[in-house]
Amino acid sequence: MINPIWLRSFCTLVELGHFTRTAERLYMTQSGVSQHIRKLEEQLDTPLLIREGKQFSLTDAGQKLYQQGQDILLALDALQQSVKVDPPFEGLVRLMSPGSIGLKLYTELLGLQQQHNGLTLDYRINSNSGVETAIADLDADLGLMTRQPILSEVQSRLIAQEPLLLVTPASHTSLSWSSLQQLGFINHPDGAHHANLLLAANYTEFEHCDQLSHRGFSNQISLILEPVSRGLGFTVLPAYAVEAFARPELISSHPLSVPVSEPIYLCYRRQTTLPKRVISVMDEIVAKL
Repeated sequence: MINPIWLRSFCTLVELGHFTRTAERLYMTQSGVSQHIRKLEEQLDTPLLIREGKQFSLTDAGQKLYQQGQDILLALDALQQSVKVDPPFEGLVRLMSPGSIGLKLYTELLGLQQQHNGLTLDYRINSNSGVETAIADLDADLGLMTRQPILSEVQSRLIAQEPLLLVTPASHTSLSWSSLQQLGFINHPDGAHHANLLLAANYTEFEHCDQLSHRGFSNQISLILEPVSRGLGFTVLPAYAVEAFARPELISSHPLSVPVSEPIYLCYRRQTTLPKRVISVMDEIVAKL
């Protein structure tokens, strides 16, 4: 591989036609320029200059190297400049979060993308552990979690709290423990966890989710409230998932005497310099949540 420093010395020499002026341009000694040319000739195993006293002309190989070498140096200069460019609203930002946060946040962030055509969002729904692993493996730039990360590679900060809500069919008015048992539970991947948090804090009769008859299950965050809206049972969900339901008139969300919320942590790779576009999206997330 041709040394780009030697190549720059050679191309500058051809451009200026004089060893002394080349040395001045490159802040080198004249002997340093001569040494670079000699090393290039040794590496390529061919003469590049025809020396005539203090003057020189190019061999055929030297002419080819100058013509193509200029393109290489221009490309290297362009590469160096592009690496330094760090626009705040251009490029790809990869995000992950649990489903409820995604229902709230994705549409909000699309507004930011509409304002900046150069910005591209890759938003994926995943579990807390999936989000954490993706950040640690550099498969995501930012993540949101409802618990603090365990992996040492992942850094986090608390940015918000999301309330958990008891959601019943709109026609169901009683919130007594017996009425909930009779109505039955619509489960989901985090259903038992959410029920344990909210129901245990508000019903002395509650011990575990298996006390409730299970009337259905969905692993799609946007579909969990569908059976609730049809009177088939109740569930416990984070507030953003409830807000996103398309037919709110068919359900009722109930504030209980002891409110319970899940923390929302903004997570990113530790000891990583975040590009400005990622910081811009991070700031928007904090503002929206």
